[in-house]
Amino acid sequence: MARLIVFNKPYGVLSQFTPEGRWQGLRDHLDIPGVYAAGRLDADSEGLLILTDDGALQARIADPRHKLPKTYWAQVEGSPTDADLEPLRRGVDLGDFVTRPAQARLIDEPADLWPRTPPIRFRASIPTAWIELVIAEGKNRQVRRMTAKIGFPTLRLVRAAVGDWRLGGLKPGEWKEIHV
Repeated sequence: MARLIVFNKPYGVLSQFTPEGRWQGLRDHLDIPGVYAAGRLDADSEGLLILTDDGALQARIADPRHKLPKTYWAQVEGSPTDADLEPLRRGVDLGDFVTRPAQARLIDEPADLWPRTPPIRFRASIPTAWIELVIAEGKNRQVRRMTAKIGFPTLRLVRAAVGDWRLGGLKPGEWKEIHV
Protein backbone atom coordinates (compact mmCIF):
# COMPACT_ATOMS: atom_id res chain seq x y z
CA MET A 1 0.00 0.00 0.00
CA ALA A 2 1.33 3.44 -0.95
CA ARG A 3 2.18 5.97 1.73
CA LEU A 4 0.86 9.46 1.16
CA ILE A 5 1.85 12.36 3.41
CA VAL A 6 -0.14 15.60 3.44
CA PHE A 7 2.18 18.35 4.72
CA ASN A 8 1.57 22.04 5.38
CA LYS A 9 4.82 23.48 4.07
CA PRO A 10 5.80 26.66 5.89
CA TYR A 11 7.21 29.74 4.21
CA GLY A 12 10.97 29.44 3.76
CA VAL A 13 11.06 25.67 3.27
CA LEU A 14 12.13 24.04 0.00
CA SER A 15 10.25 21.11 -1.56
CA GLN A 16 13.34 18.94 -1.09
CA PHE A 17 14.88 17.33 1.96
CA THR A 18 18.23 19.12 1.71
CA PRO A 19 18.43 22.77 2.81
CA GLU A 20 20.10 25.33 0.52
CA GLY A 21 21.42 28.73 1.51
CA ARG A 22 18.90 30.56 3.67
CA TRP A 23 16.11 28.06 2.97
CA GLN A 24 15.27 25.05 5.15
CA GLY A 25 14.69 21.60 3.68
CA LEU A 26 11.85 19.19 4.36
CA ARG A 27 14.15 17.23 6.69
CA ASP A 28 13.81 20.10 9.18
CA HIS A 29 10.10 19.21 9.51
CA LEU A 30 9.70 15.59 8.38
CA ASP A 31 11.76 12.57 9.33
CA ILE A 32 10.06 10.02 7.11
CA PRO A 33 12.42 7.87 5.06
CA GLY A 34 11.50 6.78 1.56
CA VAL A 35 9.00 9.50 0.64
CA TYR A 36 9.47 12.20 -1.98
CA ALA A 37 7.58 15.35 -2.91
CA ALA A 38 4.94 14.94 -5.61
CA GLY A 39 5.45 18.30 -7.29
CA ARG A 40 6.98 21.44 -5.89
CA LEU A 41 6.03 24.54 -4.00
CA ASP A 42 8.45 27.45 -4.04
CA ALA A 43 10.23 28.32 -0.80
CA ASP A 44 8.34 31.63 -0.60
CA SER A 45 4.98 29.88 -1.00
CA GLU A 46 3.13 27.99 1.72
CA GLY A 47 0.59 25.25 2.07
CA LEU A 48 -0.17 21.80 0.83
CA LEU A 49 2.71 19.63 -0.31
CA ILE A 50 2.09 15.95 -0.93
CA LEU A 51 4.80 13.34 -0.43
CA THR A 52 4.63 9.66 -1.31
CA ASP A 53 6.75 6.53 -1.61
CA ASP A 54 4.92 5.44 -4.78
CA GLY A 55 6.62 6.62 -8.00
CA ALA A 56 3.53 6.12 -10.17
CA LEU A 57 1.36 8.07 -7.73
CA GLN A 58 4.02 10.77 -7.49
CA ALA A 59 3.99 11.16 -11.29
CA ARG A 60 0.17 11.22 -11.45
CA ILE A 61 0.03 14.00 -8.86
CA ALA A 62 2.86 16.10 -10.28
CA ASP A 63 2.50 15.70 -14.04
CA PRO A 64 0.31 18.38 -15.70
CA ARG A 65 -0.84 15.83 -18.31
CA HIS A 66 -3.12 14.39 -15.62
CA LYS A 67 -4.74 17.81 -15.10
CA LEU A 68 -5.04 17.38 -11.35
CA PRO A 69 -6.51 20.70 -10.13
CA LYS A 70 -4.45 22.73 -7.68
CA THR A 71 -6.22 25.35 -5.57
CA TYR A 72 -4.30 28.44 -4.45
CA TRP A 73 -5.16 31.40 -2.27
CA ALA A 74 -3.26 34.48 -3.41
CA GLN A 75 -3.14 37.66 -1.39
CA VAL A 76 -2.57 40.35 -3.99
CA GLU A 77 -1.64 43.98 -3.90
CA GLY A 78 -4.54 46.21 -4.91
CA SER A 79 -8.30 45.74 -5.16
CA PRO A 80 -9.19 43.67 -8.22
CA THR A 81 -12.77 43.45 -9.40
CA ASP A 82 -14.40 40.34 -10.76
CA ALA A 83 -13.88 41.78 -14.25
CA ASP A 84 -10.14 42.11 -13.55
CA LEU A 85 -10.00 38.32 -13.10
CA GLU A 86 -11.49 37.58 -16.53
CA PRO A 87 -8.09 37.27 -18.29
CA LEU A 88 -7.17 34.54 -15.78
CA ARG A 89 -10.33 32.66 -16.75
CA ARG A 90 -9.43 32.86 -20.46
CA GLY A 91 -5.70 32.14 -20.16
CA VAL A 92 -2.87 34.62 -19.84
CA ASP A 93 0.05 35.06 -22.23
CA LEU A 94 3.13 35.07 -20.01
CA GLY A 95 5.57 35.41 -22.89
CA ASP A 96 7.08 31.93 -22.76
CA PHE A 97 3.66 30.22 -22.68
CA VAL A 98 -0.08 30.90 -22.49
CA THR A 99 -1.72 29.53 -19.36
CA ARG A 100 -4.70 27.25 -19.57
CA PRO A 101 -7.95 28.88 -18.44
CA ALA A 102 -8.12 29.02 -14.64
CA GLN A 103 -11.00 29.21 -12.25
CA ALA A 104 -10.60 32.55 -10.50
CA ARG A 105 -12.74 34.30 -7.92
CA LEU A 106 -12.42 36.92 -5.22
CA ILE A 107 -12.62 35.50 -1.69
CA ASP A 108 -12.47 36.79 1.85
CA GLU A 109 -9.26 36.07 3.72
CA PRO A 110 -9.44 32.33 4.50
CA ALA A 111 -10.86 31.82 8.00
CA ASP A 112 -8.29 29.36 9.34
CA LEU A 113 -5.26 31.05 7.82
CA TRP A 114 -2.24 31.23 10.10
CA PRO A 115 0.00 34.29 10.42
CA ARG A 116 2.97 34.17 8.07
CA THR A 117 6.47 34.34 9.49
CA PRO A 118 7.87 36.72 8.41
CA PRO A 119 4.74 38.76 7.68
CA ILE A 120 4.16 40.18 4.20
CA ARG A 121 5.15 43.77 3.61
CA PHE A 122 2.40 46.12 4.76
CA ARG A 123 1.69 49.51 3.23
CA ALA A 124 -1.22 51.42 4.73
CA SER A 125 -1.93 53.27 1.48
CA ILE A 126 -2.21 50.13 -0.67
CA PRO A 127 -5.07 47.69 -0.04
CA THR A 128 -4.79 43.95 -0.51
CA ALA A 129 -7.33 41.34 -1.59
CA TRP A 130 -7.55 37.55 -1.79
CA ILE A 131 -8.09 35.55 -4.98
CA GLU A 132 -8.77 31.83 -5.18
CA LEU A 133 -7.23 30.31 -8.30
CA VAL A 134 -7.65 26.74 -9.50
CA ILE A 135 -5.20 25.65 -12.18
CA ALA A 136 -4.44 22.29 -13.74
CA GLU A 137 -0.83 23.03 -14.58
CA GLY A 138 1.97 24.31 -12.42
CA LYS A 139 4.83 25.90 -14.24
CA ASN A 140 7.53 27.78 -12.35
CA ARG A 141 6.02 30.68 -10.36
CA GLN A 142 2.91 30.49 -12.53
CA VAL A 143 0.32 31.93 -10.13
CA ARG A 144 2.61 34.82 -9.19
CA ARG A 145 3.26 35.56 -12.84
CA MET A 146 -0.46 35.37 -13.69
CA THR A 147 -1.56 37.84 -11.01
CA ALA A 148 1.30 40.21 -11.85
CA LYS A 149 0.33 40.10 -15.54
CA ILE A 150 -3.17 41.38 -14.74
CA GLY A 151 -1.74 44.15 -12.53
CA PHE A 152 -2.13 42.64 -9.05
CA PRO A 153 1.20 41.24 -7.76
CA THR A 154 1.01 38.34 -5.33
CA LEU A 155 2.20 39.15 -1.81
CA ARG A 156 1.40 35.79 -0.23
CA LEU A 157 0.63 32.45 -1.86
CA VAL A 158 -0.92 29.44 -0.12
CA ARG A 159 -1.74 26.15 -1.85
CA ALA A 160 -4.96 24.93 -0.24
CA ALA A 161 -5.66 21.75 -2.23
CA VAL A 162 -4.33 19.32 -4.81
CA GLY A 163 -7.14 17.30 -6.34
CA ASP A 164 -9.25 16.02 -3.43
CA TRP A 165 -6.45 16.43 -0.86
CA ARG A 166 -6.77 19.50 1.35
CA LEU A 167 -4.84 21.11 4.17
CA GLY A 168 -7.66 20.17 6.54
CA GLY A 169 -6.64 22.36 9.47
CA LEU A 170 -2.96 21.40 9.49
CA LYS A 171 -0.79 24.18 10.88
CA PRO A 172 2.53 25.08 9.20
CA GLY A 173 5.02 22.25 9.69
CA GLU A 174 2.31 19.70 10.58
CA TRP A 175 1.62 16.61 8.53
CA LYS A 176 -0.58 13.55 8.47
CA GLU A 177 -0.45 10.25 6.67
CA ILE A 178 -3.29 9.12 4.45
CA HIS A 179 -3.59 5.54 3.24
CA VAL A 180 -4.35 5.21 -0.46
